Formats: sequence, C-alpha cells, structure tokens
Amino acid sequence: MLENEIRVRHYSSRTLRTYKGWLRKFQTFTCSKPPDLLSSNDVKEYLTFLAVKRKVSSSTQNQAFNALLFFYRHVLKKEFGKIDGVVRAKRKPYIPVVLSREEIENILHYLDSPYDLVVKLLYGCGLRLFECLNLRVHCMNFDEGILTVHDGKGQKDRTVPLPRTLLPELREQVESLKDLHEKDLRRKYAGVFLVNALEQKYKNAARDFIWQWFFPAKQLTREKKTGEYRRYHLHPSHVQKAIKEAVRNSKITKRASAHTFRHSFASHLLQANYDIRTIQELLGHSDVRTTRIYTHTIKSQTIKDAKSPLDF
Repeated sequence: MLENEIRVRHYSSRTLRTYKGWLRKFQTFTCSKPPDLLSSNDVKEYLTFLAVKRKVSSSTQNQAFNALLFFYRHVLKKEFGKIDGVVRAKRKPYIPVVLSREEIENILHYLDSPYDLVVKLLYGCGLRLFECLNLRVHCMNFDEGILTVHDGKGQKDRTVPLPRTLLPELREQVESLKDLHEKDLRRKYAGVFLVNALEQKYKNAARDFIWQWFFPAKQLTREKKTGEYRRYHLHPSHVQKAIKEAVRNSKITKRASAHTFRHSFASHLLQANYDIRTIQELLGHSDVRTTRIYTHTIKSQTIKDAKSPLDF
C-alpha cells in the first residue's frame, strides 16, 4: 500500500526507502499494533521518544514526522489532528563547510575519470549528487550553454549555465558515450533504466542515444524479472568513496563530501556579489531562507562587517 501511494505521486526511490525504514521502526516501537488501532498519541509518544531517548537531530525527527504523516494520511486514510505536547529535538545553527578554489583543485588532482568530471559539475553547476548522476545526454545543450536538471529535489526542473571551461571535457564525454552506446547495441542490451511510464510512452527511448546516462555504470545490470540486461548510472556510493579518498589524499583540514561542492558553488557566487535570488534559482531552493545560510560562510563585503573596536 505504501509503495503504491509513493509511486502514484512519483516520489523518488530514496523517499520510499526512507519512509519504509521509519515505518519499520515505528512498528517496532508500537509492538506491531494493528493499523486500525493506531492513533495520534502513538505518533506523539514516538516523536518524543526519538528526541528524549534517541537524542536525534531536529531534521531526523522531522523526517520521521513526515513519513508518519504520509502513512496516516494516504495509507490509513486518517488525519493526525493536532500534535501537541511533543518534545522537539533542538535545532542547532548549521554553517556549511566551504572549500576554497585551491582546495577544490587539490581534490580534483586525486580523482580519476569519470569522478573528476562529476565533481566539476557538482561545483561548477551547484548540483546535488543524485541530480548529477541522473543526467542524460539530452540534458546538455551545448549550443545555448545550458544544463537542464530534470526531477530535482521536490520533482522540480531547472536550468543552470554550463561552465565554458568544461565544454571540451563534456563534449569528449559525449563522444565516449557514443562508443559505449554502439557496443551496448551490438550486445543486444534492453536499454537504460527509465523512470515512471516513459518506456510505455516512448517504446524505443531506452535504446535511443539521447536517453543514455551521462555517467553510465561500468557494467550492465541484469533484471531479475525479465533476465534482460540494462545499463544504470554510476552508483552514488562509488562517487562518495572516490571523493572521500581524494579528500584524504589531498590532506585538506576540512570535512568534505559530495555536497560540499554545492555549498562551495553557492558561497563563491555570493563572494562574487551575485544576487541571493539568482543563487536561489540556480540551487533550486523553494525558500530563499534556505539559501541565506550561505551568507554565514563568507565575510561580509559591506560596512556591516563585524570588527573589534581594537581594530578601528
């Protein structure tokens, strides 16, 4: 039931996994109480338990709340009503880690292909990792110098400028994809994996070049149901592992992950005096308040710059 409700709303597979995980934990907490006996009090007790006993962060508690709200509303067809008296996890001020250009270049030095190009797009276009790995050939518009991100966070599309310095590498990647595509066609593969009902709508899309992943997996994947071989994109864990190793080898003194390059993109644009609304659109944020967190990552360029009286 949960999976059907998730699929019909075109939520991502990551959301499905997350919600399933929280429901399993909630089921354990309620001692597998029958669904028709569950009430809003069970939710209150569980959310309080997470904050008090498990000492989870506010974002984790909110994630659990959203999963349970979806389950009650769309699967059980019940409404929470008011959730009063829940102990809220304390929200700590969060300032993102930002890398300098020199540190980014240093990390890139330790990355092999195609991971170096992935990181260049994470930083150069401000992409989330899943957005970058979900790119297909048709997302690149070299004539206009635009990259289109389809089904980003919240199922939203947006466009971002392609870095001019990356165009030769991106075109080279396309040429290598053409060779791989020809090899796959000769091996009679079933095509790439497509989302939702695209394969029913466009019968040959999975084998068309424009629908191929921009960062394909090295090996074909065998489908259990059909026995057919298809190609998936690079697995996020492989990229994360490569970045972690490169960060360690570069010996920088900051904690850095794939998302750090997106933080650096936003902060460096702010440093260059780009308008906060423009950065909001490039990042795909729904609320400008989310974007404003980056104002804490750079020194103010205005007279409001904090200074000790001893330095006047």
